[in-house]
Amino acid sequence: MKTHTLLMPLDMHLHLRDGVMLETVAPLSSYSFSGALVMPNLVPPVITLEAVVAYKHRINHAIGKLDDPDEEALMADDCFEPYMSLFYQNYTRAFLSTVKDEIVAIKLYPAGITTNSEGGVKSFDLDAMRPTLEAMSDLGIVLSVHGETDGFVMDREAEFMSIYEMLAVNFPKLKIVMEHITTKAAVEMLERYENLFATITAHHLLITLDDVAGGMLRPHLFCKPIAKRPEDREALLHVALEAHPKVMFGSDSAPHPQHKKEACGCAAGVFTAPIALQLLCELFDKHGKLENLQAFISDNAQNIYGLCPEFKEVVLSNRPFLVPEKYGDVIPMFAGEHIGWTIESVN
Repeated sequence: MKTHTLLMPLDMHLHLRDGVMLETVAPLSSYSFSGALVMPNLVPPVITLEAVVAYKHRINHAIGKLDDPDEEALMADDCFEPYMSLFYQNYTRAFLSTVKDEIVAIKLYPAGITTNSEGGVKSFDLDAMRPTLEAMSDLGIVLSVHGETDGFVMDREAEFMSIYEMLAVNFPKLKIVMEHITTKAAVEMLERYENLFATITAHHLLITLDDVAGGMLRPHLFCKPIAKRPEDREALLHVALEAHPKVMFGSDSAPHPQHKKEACGCAAGVFTAPIALQLLCELFDKHGKLENLQAFISDNAQNIYGLCPEFKEVVLSNRPFLVPEKYGDVIPMFAGEHIGWTIESVN
């Protein structure tokens, strides 16, 4: 049996939702990850310092993190840091100065482009955005971007490249993360600008649009941005497997209750949080690149974001794992199927 050890795994794009859903899914990430960048697209969105602090408290409660540091018997789940983000608005420098120690990023959504993004950016007016983006640059706050237009669904990310280019050129000291990239065009953009970085999901490394809709429609593989063409997946695989220093893992694990996925108007999101490390070990092992997984899953993110996560050691083996049919009311990717690797221990 082959084993592989990962240190301080990080998920740099995670949806934890709120309420009952938060209580269900947060422990599934805190078990095997040292930390995660938590998305702010709640209802209402996270746009104030008070909302950031309150949401982080709810996350810590959901993962069983004890409020009193003097209490004994801290759980392994306590070694998990929710890295918080704000929902993009045109904030003042004064406000950003007060909130900067509580967040690591501000997430920009084009208005209405994905789940709970109705309050996002309607127009990329540089004059209006400049004070906020310059303040973020000066304060070291990362700009995290869902990069899609409202054009034809297969072209939305490629069409957004001109906006990434505009932002990168006008704010050269601002770190900009192209979230959950899905196209060859986005991979190529990484090489053009020093301040552009990217997250890549496990599911976009594994599937194309044909897996989603080529036969019977598979709603639990439907996400935004939608999976693309084989040549796009190959471009993603190349930079991920080589652990390109400008890319890092972000699951974009996005839970929805079963009745919202298996419905007319299917909600967008693939739930992979409990199986992400197993899937990545299987994928990197298949391509003979297991030695690069540590950089993709943690080291690159630490360098890009300047993070120092708490120690966590996850040991996996190439022993088959049967993916549960459900976690609470959420159906995961590959539900009821065997995948090739399993988590043996977390320390």
